[in-house]
Amino acid sequence: MSLKLSELCNYKNIVIQCHDNPDADALASGFALRWYFGKQGIEARFVYGGANVIAKSNLVLMNENLGIDCEHVDSLEAPELLITVDCQYGESNVTVFSAENVAVIDHHQVSGDLPALREVRSNYGSCSTVLYEMLQDEGLDINEDQNVATALYYGLMTDTGDFSEISHPSDRDLRDSAAFNKALITLFRNSNLSIEELRIAGEALKNTIVDDARNYGIVEAGPCDPNILGIISDMFLEVDGVYTCVVYNLLPSGIKYSVRSCVKEVKASELAVYLAEGLGGGGGHLIKAGGFLKRDLIVRSGVPYEKESITRFIKSRMNAYFDNCVILYAGQYQADLSEYARYRKLECQVGFVRAIELAPIDKPITIRTLEGDVDVTVEEDLYIILNVNGEIYPIRQAKFERSYRVNDVPYTYPGEYPPNVIDNDTGERIPLLPFAKSCISVGGDGIYAKKIEGRVKVFTAWDPDKYYLGRTGDYLAVRVDDLSDVYVIEGGIFAKTYVRCED
Repeated sequence: MSLKLSELCNYKNIVIQCHDNPDADALASGFALRWYFGKQGIEARFVYGGANVIAKSNLVLMNENLGIDCEHVDSLEAPELLITVDCQYGESNVTVFSAENVAVIDHHQVSGDLPALREVRSNYGSCSTVLYEMLQDEGLDINEDQNVATALYYGLMTDTGDFSEISHPSDRDLRDSAAFNKALITLFRNSNLSIEELRIAGEALKNTIVDDARNYGIVEAGPCDPNILGIISDMFLEVDGVYTCVVYNLLPSGIKYSVRSCVKEVKASELAVYLAEGLGGGGGHLIKAGGFLKRDLIVRSGVPYEKESITRFIKSRMNAYFDNCVILYAGQYQADLSEYARYRKLECQVGFVRAIELAPIDKPITIRTLEGDVDVTVEEDLYIILNVNGEIYPIRQAKFERSYRVNDVPYTYPGEYPPNVIDNDTGERIPLLPFAKSCISVGGDGIYAKKIEGRVKVFTAWDPDKYYLGRTGDYLAVRVDDLSDVYVIEGGIFAKTYVRCED
């Protein structure tokens, strides 16, 4: 059950704490939370600990111009409630202060025991987004206070490499809806880099690792602002023969890294997630992404936290990423049916929306889903399917009529994130669910399918420029009437929707 901000109002003596050496996301999150308490008549205190006082110019300007007023403290009289934001109580980068009760609001990977009062959304790009949604749940619009909207926007921007590492649709919602102060964002952004950090970028590029067989490169940079990693990545990708690159640095709390790709066979976002598996989190866009590996989890995995070992570890993960994967292209692939079994589709309740109910014909729209943004143009025969687990995809009317039967049962969406469509001309967000109707999926001619072992990237007939990733336990499927039409079905969905045909 999700933590509601209103639950925290049962306490009166409240202190909000961010991690030592706070960044923009931590400051924004704590600032927004204190704003919420102020609107409830509760005066909360906002602090951070550690040896260092905020000195980075963009953060100093953020503090001063937005009125964030985050205090640096060496000690703290135990409050009734201590809330850590953008971090988890007891972590190595968080000064431990005593408290009668502790709450955690964060977006990082969980690395230890959490208190009962917690809201950790590890698939979000920033803690600012977590606060944005929690405030929405309480009926508050961040745009009531431009300083709050500006802080949250900047927190998301800096934690996702100028939005290049956004991984969740809620991050995109915050980015698109915040009515921020453009002049202040420009000021903060142009005060972000120092001469020393530019020297760090130059030094880093002197020591590169390039794998000619797999066409990737790796660079270790010294301690610096995360934006520097992106600058180095962009420069490195311009090198002939380097199609994918990872630039990283070792921080006291873990490894921050930036990923770039210029080939469709490697989604930077997917590679970023792969590198972080079990050790942190990653995400982003097709060509730009990034992530963070937590030091505690790295050490727990048996990898010493020192330069040589980390370099070997990242290189080994990169090699595994390229070596342990099969790439298939619809239209070129021809299934060997001796490896497949035939299945028929079970009748199950799903949803659909006709695109013309959302926007006029020829209107460019973006379907915003957990899997990413899908750009389409509204046409008379364009339908949008809302499948059994909440996943969403476009379909043509002819295929819809062959595969689904409309009924009158009220539609209930089963997914985590209520899907939206964005009007690309106006930026308006149009929720899909008010337009959704129910239908029954029917068997049709069936499919041939086999269980995937390992990783498979499939470029489908619907979208030949972006692959769908299949993992162990998912299924590779081809249509009975077209053995070259190959696609991936997630394992859980397959179990719910298909049954094997009797021989």
